Amino acid sequence: MFYDAIEIVAAGIMLLYLWLEYRASIWLWPVGVLIPAFYIYIYYVNKFYADMGVNVYYLFASAYGWYRWQRGRGREASEAEVAIRRTPRGTWLRLASAYILLQTVLYLVLSRFTDSPVPWGDAFTTALSILAMWMLAQKYLEQWGVWMVINAVSAALYFWKGMTPTAVTYVVYTIVPIFGYMRWRRMMAD
Repeated sequence: MFYDAIEIVAAGIMLLYLWLEYRASIWLWPVGVLIPAFYIYIYYVNKFYADMGVNVYYLFASAYGWYRWQRGRGREASEAEVAIRRTPRGTWLRLASAYILLQTVLYLVLSRFTDSPVPWGDAFTTALSILAMWMLAQKYLEQWGVWMVINAVSAALYFWKGMTPTAVTYVVYTIVPIFGYMRWRRMMAD
């Protein structure tokens, strides 16, 4: 019962985070610091070790994202922030290379040194999450598409593992990026 309550509260905080991300609100970053506090425990209990580990990264990435988005404030208008933009063409090759390296290392570690029931899936979602979080901090529009893939695969893994509140949250997380992408694209055009 205690575990279920923790997972439900964490899922609620994740939905708040997604709403703030959709709105391109800088407040997504402090909320993003809360999520790892819950999910390190949840993923540990369910043996999703790479997901557990990436939550440590999320703590630091949230601090970086908050700093990055805050940098644009106060220059011209009090609410100005780093502009939403497309991912530069040259960045995609670096992202793909980083993904391949991260996926390979994480898979090897998980398959050889842990009892993870899904080392490939865990490594896949974790490697892409690291890159997507960095893309979000840069306010790259295409981060929404990367999150959609991550969230769809994660939802399937969490349903399979019986993590229903988290899985349902990830189903919502899979749908909202469509609307987030459209909203950010409109905001980018303004």
